[in-house]
Amino acid sequence: MVERLKRYGALIRFDRPIGTLLLMWPALWALWLAGKGSPSWDVVVIFALGTFLMRSAGCAINDYADRHIDGHVKRTSNRPIATGLVSPREALAVFAFLSLAAFGLVLLLNWQTVVLSFVALALAAIYPFMKRYTHLPQLVLGMAFAWAVPMAYMALTENVPPNAWLLYIAAVIWALVYDTQYAMVDREDDLKIGVKSTAILFGEYDIVMILLLQLSMLGLMVLIGVKEELSLFYYLGLAAATLLAVYQQILIRKREPAGCFKAFLNNNYFGMVIFAGLLAHYLVTLNPS
Repeated sequence: MVERLKRYGALIRFDRPIGTLLLMWPALWALWLAGKGSPSWDVVVIFALGTFLMRSAGCAINDYADRHIDGHVKRTSNRPIATGLVSPREALAVFAFLSLAAFGLVLLLNWQTVVLSFVALALAAIYPFMKRYTHLPQLVLGMAFAWAVPMAYMALTENVPPNAWLLYIAAVIWALVYDTQYAMVDREDDLKIGVKSTAILFGEYDIVMILLLQLSMLGLMVLIGVKEELSLFYYLGLAAATLLAVYQQILIRKREPAGCFKAFLNNNYFGMVIFAGLLAHYLVTLNPS
């Protein structure tokens, strides 16, 4: 049983939390904005646990979808299904169990958020299969990862205002940035086996497209700050994020897999400094003394 749990841990990337972190940051942005700096801690805990469960479920269904592909890609050749440590049926069972656990958490929230959760599940389930049919699977991933934004607003305010949708679009664009960087790592292997991605779609314009996406995302975050009347502390967080975006451009400029993967991982700090700016804004404005 211990050995089997270790294999399931490898399946859900328990030792690689970067996916959970990238999913968590937009949720935290939304929770603090929707809660005006004082979100219900019960809701925060539910979303934190939910991001872990849904990211883990996403890994399980992703490996099931890629069970005939992973063995042909250097970076993924050691995944549990590719090596036979976990069967495809077991991966589906893990996906179902984790999805039900996440749904159980959502049931603790209002009924409107429960309704929105079905969209999240649908997006998480179809994303892994999109790379066979479209060069924009990263867009579907972004829609799935960013769906925590409207859910957070609905959970706290029973409403999804226009600013929430601006934040949702910004989070989708951000996912396009980091998942394109991630796809650049596997581009040569993907071209050989016929897997589609934005890295392949953008081709020689990949770096320019990532730059344009980064600028668009940061521009939307500035607009949100203006509409929410946020203070200098928030913009300092955005300034730090801008510097990290520049650093990512430096990392990917030669299109070397190691540099592209490092740029992908750096997005954790990108999301973190934006949240730090939000947190500082509310800590100061809610406690001016």
